[in-house]
Amino acid sequence: MAKVNEISIKIGGEAGQGVESSGAGFSRALARGGLYVFGMSDYMSRIRGGYNYFQIRVSPKPVYAQTDLVDFVMAFNAQSVMEHLNEIVPGGGVIYDEAIQVDPAPFQAKQIKLLPLPLVEIAKKHGGDEIMANTASIGAVCGMVGYPFQYISDIITQNFKRKGDVVVQSNIAIAKEAYDLAKEKYARDCNYRLEPIAGASKRMMPHGNQAIVFGAIAAGCKFISAYPMTPATSVFEFLNAVGNQFGVLTKQTEDEVAAILMALGAAHTGVRAMTATSGGGFSLMVEALGMAGITETPLVVVEAQRVGPSTGLPTRTEQGDLLFGLYASQGDFPRIILTPGTLEECFDCGARAFNLAEKYQLPVIIFTDLYQSSNIRTIDLNAFDVKGFRVDRGKFLTDADLDKLNGDEYKRHILTADGISPRAVPGHPKAVFMTTSDEHYENGHITEEASVRIQQMEKRMKKLEAAKKDLQPPKLFGPAKADITYFCWGSTYGSLREAVERINESKKMTANLYHIVDMWPFPSEKVAQIVDGAKTTIVLDGNYTGNLYQLIRGYAGRTPKHSIRRYDGRPFSPEYILAKTKKLIPGFPLSVETVACDAKAEVLTHV
Repeated sequence: MAKVNEISIKIGGEAGQGVESSGAGFSRALARGGLYVFGMSDYMSRIRGGYNYFQIRVSPKPVYAQTDLVDFVMAFNAQSVMEHLNEIVPGGGVIYDEAIQVDPAPFQAKQIKLLPLPLVEIAKKHGGDEIMANTASIGAVCGMVGYPFQYISDIITQNFKRKGDVVVQSNIAIAKEAYDLAKEKYARDCNYRLEPIAGASKRMMPHGNQAIVFGAIAAGCKFISAYPMTPATSVFEFLNAVGNQFGVLTKQTEDEVAAILMALGAAHTGVRAMTATSGGGFSLMVEALGMAGITETPLVVVEAQRVGPSTGLPTRTEQGDLLFGLYASQGDFPRIILTPGTLEECFDCGARAFNLAEKYQLPVIIFTDLYQSSNIRTIDLNAFDVKGFRVDRGKFLTDADLDKLNGDEYKRHILTADGISPRAVPGHPKAVFMTTSDEHYENGHITEEASVRIQQMEKRMKKLEAAKKDLQPPKLFGPAKADITYFCWGSTYGSLREAVERINESKKMTANLYHIVDMWPFPSEKVAQIVDGAKTTIVLDGNYTGNLYQLIRGYAGRTPKHSIRRYDGRPFSPEYILAKTKKLIPGFPLSVETVACDAKAEVLTHV
């Protein structure tokens, strides 16, 4: 039996058939064996029905993205048997219940194996119902590729123990019979094998929203108010689930306007506070965002992008809100925008956002997207340096500081060289002050005087220049000099990283990438230097208008030569990027197999 470096598996079926729960459980079982896993959930915006799938990519080395090519499909219904026909590689196969009628001809033509088993019959035999065929299917895959059954048994025990021992033992029996049967019937002719890695370090497998929450907790977040909206909901749900352990107050509000205003009120009183929403909810929040700007209140907002405009494709991914976030709310006021692209960066940004918000007394927006919000990846347990994070509250006046004022009036918005005024919170007798959403004097009282307006506007905007010293430059992956230089932001990093690795492994052409995490204030000078020193540049954008491309052209004063844009609601994959690059770069050395590139996307060239 041949060993392979990695396997890609798609679990397909209708909403309600346990596609996501099966994929998540199977992923954990593989991770327990020391293997690296990337799990992607793809689902329609329906409670029941509609086609969903969960893709698992498992490898003995780290993986950062999904792939367009599939080795096995675990089909929970007739549609899923045929759905991924063009994605399955020769020698791969489809596992399905033998009661499903399948025409073998198209599979034989592509050298794909049909692997029917009595999955429903096995489930019912051991006291289960039809839906428990998903447990049998997981057992069957593991039996066929030789993955030790104990890892499946352990995960079943963990997942079902709350339902009692009878349910646990029933599921174990279902999985074991399917495991043994698939091993007997198909293992001998299977060209794939999965083996656990002995002595591997323990790992966790969060998704991006959970990583942001870990960072927020490390930074001392004590309040979140939110209204549920996919894909940001899990930020609130996860913080609500662990909030009691860390003294975090969570409040589900009646709408998004109330959510940001409650968080703004909490931040005004000195609490580290946040809210989380998607693009539609953020649209409702923007007036209050401006209030945070003019009152100089530190506030953290997580904006998890999905496809717009309006309801758009609510369960699909896109990066269409960056320019919106940069200019959201009327008038000019400073803000900081962070666009993490990995779990580690989600944690880092989730923590740093609170320091930046308090130090510079402004709103900080963390942009993620549906792809990053829901997909899981194995990382080492020490990947998040929770204990190493240091809280920085900036010019924060303690009670002892206020005691020393000697009767002088505390001026909340006093003019300073760096634009940052010493900040006190209500509660101290010497910190009784006013701040309003109108323009104001240094003491916070309303004014319409032109000279004061100029002073206060310039004071606030100075913060952006001051903040630059605390922001990170674009992150380089790959050689310092390369034939192709990519720019990306947010969740496109993982797929682009793997594409760059494949180009460099060819030894025929070189590539690197610059990933911009600290997006605003924009690193104009550094980006201009990179573009000037590059042989050819390609910008990745998960949107129609090229949000990052526009920022580079507008604020760095440089026009990147090429742009790859995707706006069909599906994420970039390494194969997609390579296929599009091949159309742009003469002599590109890789022959790329992909199905997803049939989807419409823009490939633009600029002179």
